[in-house]
Amino acid sequence: MRVLVTGASGFLGGAVCARLAAAGHEVHGLSRTPHALPDALAVRQHLADVRDADAVAAAVSGCDAVVHCAARAGLWGPPDEFRSVNVTGTRNVVAACLRHGVPRLVHTSTPSVVFGGGDLAGIDESHPYPRRHTTPYARSKAVAERLVLAADPARLGTVALRPHLVWGPGDPHFLPRIVRRARGGLLRLPGGGRKLTDTVYVDDAADAHVRALALLAPGAPPAGRAYFVSQGEPRTVRDCLNSLLAAAGLPPVERSVPPVLVRAAGAVLEPAHRVLRLPGEPVVTRGLVDYLCTAHWFDVSAARRDLGHVPGVSTEEGLRRTAEAYARARGRARGAAYGTGRGTAYGRATGTR
Repeated sequence: MRVLVTGASGFLGGAVCARLAAAGHEVHGLSRTPHALPDALAVRQHLADVRDADAVAAAVSGCDAVVHCAARAGLWGPPDEFRSVNVTGTRNVVAACLRHGVPRLVHTSTPSVVFGGGDLAGIDESHPYPRRHTTPYARSKAVAERLVLAADPARLGTVALRPHLVWGPGDPHFLPRIVRRARGGLLRLPGGGRKLTDTVYVDDAADAHVRALALLAPGAPPAGRAYFVSQGEPRTVRDCLNSLLAAAGLPPVERSVPPVLVRAAGAVLEPAHRVLRLPGEPVVTRGLVDYLCTAHWFDVSAARRDLGHVPGVSTEEGLRRTAEAYARARGRARGAAYGTGRGTAYGRATGTR
């Protein structure tokens, strides 16, 4: 098929492009910035913002399917920006599919759409949307998921996948944020990090999208449904964080802090950040504390049953690959250092540049 992947320059979007190309599909990618995929994949790039309805329609034209990965993610940011990217952008994708008769749309959603502040312990897809979401991101993604699943089922087969905490080599978001906080001495474990959480390795998240696409069509069994996607190996927050820190070559975080204290800190820092118009995000946000202090693991039997999705990379193997990627990155950084100034000849001689 000819498949358009929105958010193709992103972490998950790039992995989906690679998997689709490996499966023999003609892959087109829409993103605001050029992607860094190998030339051998021959992914045709469309540089545009998903909020541009005309550009989205032009990219969708002639395609047999769309995988919609583009999103504004995070626990902090202007609500209007989350809404414009995640809601308006998704509406543009759905409209373009219907306009051009594209029969298949796989949408990247998130378990956050059903998070209202309490534990999500072993829940399945019957768990309802909450009356109130705790972050603008979750709120906007819930609206987007509903838009996708409510699309004309006679003309457009849709499925919403909910991968949780996608990680692996090349992750530009989750793992780097943990590493920065750990190196700055700012990483703590609210409540001791005892709650269970589950994650998904990036290749397995991408495979779930490809599997869903292969089975999707108007009226097909998965059409109009949402699916949780994870490793199916829940671990404590402490174990998850420290395993990832070890992969990055850093010592474990052991210091705990009472949740009530960090929530209070977030309640003070968030408005101060807005009033002072500080760059970036506060060191602590209430949304982050809510996630770290509640359980997030899911019954993924529906994805196994309907999509045939079984993770092909264990958590241990994913950590090994991530550790190797970090080791290579450190080697390149050392090589670059040797290859500048007085170390130039050494760098060239040893092949580290």
